[in-house]
Amino acid sequence: MTRIVILGAGLGGMAAAYDLKDALGEQADIVVVGDGPYFNFTPSNPWVAVGWRKPEQIRVSVVPPLDKHGIRYSAIPAETILPGENQVRLVGGETLGYDYLVITTGPRLAFDEIPGLGPEGGFTQSVCTGPHAEAAWLAYQKFLENPGPVVVGAVQGASCYGPAYEFAMIVDADLRRRKLRDRVPMTFVTAEPYVGHMGLGGVGDSKGLLETELRQRDIRWIANAKVTSAGPDRVLVDEVDADGHPVHSHDLPYAFAMLIPAFTGVDAVRGVPGLANPRGFVLIDAHQRHPTFRNIFAAGVCVAIPPVEATPVPTGAPKTGFMIESMVGAIVENIRADVEGRPADARATWNAVCLADMGDTGAAFVALPQIPPRNVTWARKGKWVHAAKIAFEKYYLRKVRSGHTHPVFERHVLKLLGIEILKKDKASH
Repeated sequence: MTRIVILGAGLGGMAAAYDLKDALGEQADIVVVGDGPYFNFTPSNPWVAVGWRKPEQIRVSVVPPLDKHGIRYSAIPAETILPGENQVRLVGGETLGYDYLVITTGPRLAFDEIPGLGPEGGFTQSVCTGPHAEAAWLAYQKFLENPGPVVVGAVQGASCYGPAYEFAMIVDADLRRRKLRDRVPMTFVTAEPYVGHMGLGGVGDSKGLLETELRQRDIRWIANAKVTSAGPDRVLVDEVDADGHPVHSHDLPYAFAMLIPAFTGVDAVRGVPGLANPRGFVLIDAHQRHPTFRNIFAAGVCVAIPPVEATPVPTGAPKTGFMIESMVGAIVENIRADVEGRPADARATWNAVCLADMGDTGAAFVALPQIPPRNVTWARKGKWVHAAKIAFEKYYLRKVRSGHTHPVFERHVLKLLGIEILKKDKASH
């Protein structure tokens, strides 16, 4: 019996659990370690924060579907990993032994790196987790009673820009529907060197597309922005030049603010010697495998990926849901190969495919591969993207509830967009 422990019950963790069980069958004893009883579909959090979704519409109780597939679940989170002993220690002291460990924890949200940032002990809102989106909706309802300036964006070191753009434009669309937009000045604040950089060096004409969209919606922006602090009613921002030298300080008043923080690795990972880089992200080779601890694999936001390029204000490289699917596909193939005594040589595509909702329209971005130089860079806007995002939400929630396997949605989306993947990736099948 091969024992596999999966840390994290998000997009990557649930897909890994189902697909590993499908690949290995009864010879696999799989335990998923989460933090609470629910899977939350994170890409829908911006809709929750403005009341377009209720929290229960985008979450799933994970125990019943996992039980149905013979997969165990622990709602007690991990405290640390003991790679030398092939064990995970949970909060409270219980240990789980493993033959293989798959780390899909997602990030720790580094609100503490900027004074006043974040909903827990700070003043700004977040859409990074289900509870944060719920708290943002409560704050947004109070804001609607007495509208004023709005500040939305992503701070220095952030590696997740799509939700910031989405939320700014969803708020704009919502306020126009409520006939309140004329009472709300809006500012978008970003660490990117220019609008549409996305942590990717731009994708197609993402710069022109998003600048045009912000202008049409009367949302002013500040790029090359370093947030220095947040108070109860204002955000302080230093704008820098191409060399990183401050050129202007902004004192931005707000009645509602949502800022995406920088990420680090979670505590259970970043404190383990040799497992992660200085920011706590798991080190992996080309096959999603740790270069030293060969029975440890990782996928998703928790893995170490270098920035696409140096920028005046630090920016990180994003890991999209489709890329995470590809990483999981490679891990499944490689663990199965290792169990069967074959070379574990599957690779993920590491393509960036992003569907960004804008409330009443949307934008799609494709970078094949994510890290330049690329075979394909492509960006388009249209109402169909909004519909595609809803379809993706339904697909993934259905997948988690039922345990359907085989991560091929990336290919389906690219086919719909009329884009061919130029090199077949066996890790995705």
